[in-house]
Amino acid sequence: MLKRVMLIVTLVVLAGFTFDSTTARAEGQKIGVMNIQKVLLESSAGRKAKEVFEKRMNELQDKFKKEQDSLVALQKEIEKKSSAWSKDKKAEKIRELQLGQRELQAKSEDAKMELRQLQDKELEPILKMLQTVVNSYGEKNGYAIILDSKVAVLYADSSIEVSDELKAELDKRMK
Repeated sequence: MLKRVMLIVTLVVLAGFTFDSTTARAEGQKIGVMNIQKVLLESSAGRKAKEVFEKRMNELQDKFKKEQDSLVALQKEIEKKSSAWSKDKKAEKIRELQLGQRELQAKSEDAKMELRQLQDKELEPILKMLQTVVNSYGEKNGYAIILDSKVAVLYADSSIEVSDELKAELDKRMK
């Protein structure tokens, strides 16, 4: 137990020294942060991709709405009339409802996969270009590092925010 405590204390002390030396080396370096989500959603290419995605999502929702409504109607029919039906008729309607629910579930899963693939297809060229834009912008403007503000950045001064500049550059290159 004592060895374990000593090992943990040693690791914490070593991590502290490592962090201090990293901080010292980064001092004087230019750092930028960007909100990748903002850049993607506000860029013209990102807005077009979002429109394509939402159009397909709405089409699928409309398609499933009809099936879902018919299942709800069947369930209400079972609830209202089941006492008057024979056991066989009641069992048949319940099987029909369960089969319909399973089919709708499977179609829904297929639609989710289709939407994920569509999103990936639409975003892939934008993300590749954004990576190129970030790299060239960083090199051109002397940045040591540009971080995504939504990933592990707890605080960043607004003066190092470069999202708008990167969005403008992305829009120029994606035309």
